[in-house]
Amino acid sequence: MAIDFSVEPEFQEQLDWIREFVDTEAVPLDLAFGGEAGIYDKSHPVHAEVIRPLQEKVKDRGLWACHLGADLGGLGYGQTKLALMNEILGRSGWASSLFGCQAPDSGNAEIIAHYGTEAQKEMYLAPLLDGKISSCYSMTEPQGGADPNVFTCRATREGDEWVIDGEKWFSSNLRWAKFAIVMAVSNPDVPIYQGASMFLVPTDSPGLEILRHTGMAHEPVGHGGHAYVRYNKVRVPKENLLGGEGQAFKIAQTRLGGGRLHHAMRTVGSVRRLLDMMAERAVSRETKGSLLADKQGVQEMLGRTWLDLQQFRLLVLHAAWTVDQVGGAAARAEIAAVKVATPQVYTDAAYRCMRLHGALGISNEMPIAGMWLGGAALGLADGPTEVHMTTLAKHVLKNVEASKTGWPSEHLPERREAARKRFAHLLEHEVGNA
Repeated sequence: MAIDFSVEPEFQEQLDWIREFVDTEAVPLDLAFGGEAGIYDKSHPVHAEVIRPLQEKVKDRGLWACHLGADLGGLGYGQTKLALMNEILGRSGWASSLFGCQAPDSGNAEIIAHYGTEAQKEMYLAPLLDGKISSCYSMTEPQGGADPNVFTCRATREGDEWVIDGEKWFSSNLRWAKFAIVMAVSNPDVPIYQGASMFLVPTDSPGLEILRHTGMAHEPVGHGGHAYVRYNKVRVPKENLLGGEGQAFKIAQTRLGGGRLHHAMRTVGSVRRLLDMMAERAVSRETKGSLLADKQGVQEMLGRTWLDLQQFRLLVLHAAWTVDQVGGAAARAEIAAVKVATPQVYTDAAYRCMRLHGALGISNEMPIAGMWLGGAALGLADGPTEVHMTTLAKHVLKNVEASKTGWPSEHLPERREAARKRFAHLLEHEVGNA
């Protein structure tokens, strides 16, 4: 069996078009309009005047929402093709929006497509796929980020309605979203993994109160797109239950597995961008009588970043290929490995890039410090690194048996003794000829 790293010519042509499109159309949007506010606020005039015409070009090219099946207006690309595509999109904050695969909307669309009723798809999925609205995934709670066992946000059935009561933390993009997918405890008498449900909650529902907007570390207090929200007995029709009662975590895995992989795919593009900045700096800046590129320490930084990028890219592509072959559930270890590696590779590359750029590297005149923080955030998004490292460890230990003798199975004295017994007749011949 041969391993072929080439890309079929037809798809390579698409990738070349995507790269050119991102550089000429998406990157200027990053520079002119910045990040989250412009991307998710669909009422901003840039969407009508610039974004939608560009999205039409993507659709005409047959590259819109490629993560979804043809029945939903996508191409049903497998994860391997998506990996090659997303590593280009990762060079720009706006690019995913232009291609109909912007998180969290892409993941939210995926679970509504899988578990939503026809009425839910018409009301929420259709405008989301058209890029006309933004959405929010509201799961984390102030007292329980990575531990759903301590979730307290409740959903109680009252007649033909569900009543949601409790708080959620870091509900990203809620301030611009038309609806949120809210996870709440619907049955506190069973384990949380069987007792939580998901609900489609319009953001104009009475009782939905944003306590404050939280930003990233570099953003001013009061700014940012991550809401601390209180659901004050918010009522939604029983028809707004997504999937079945108690199925929240089953639904979440449909969303989170792909999301973790797609974050990693885009990180490949971001790290390549950092390496490009490092290389340019190395051949442009002189100090102590020679270029930075001539310094052994700088060469070490460049070489290490290149190695990290290549190893990480292959890890991501292998995980994507594995999902295509056996499905996401059977590829848990591969997805966990990618999730662990993503923030480490990203932050290491960003730190080296900052070092090469000196004071300029930590300033707001370069994107590097913001990228470093973005890499750190990926160590928390969709579950902290430590949780996924535990998943990997369990995978490694799954079929390992304890030593039966008290000595390690690779203990040389025992192994030599067994080997000598096996070849005793030959060893005797050797001694006899000595």
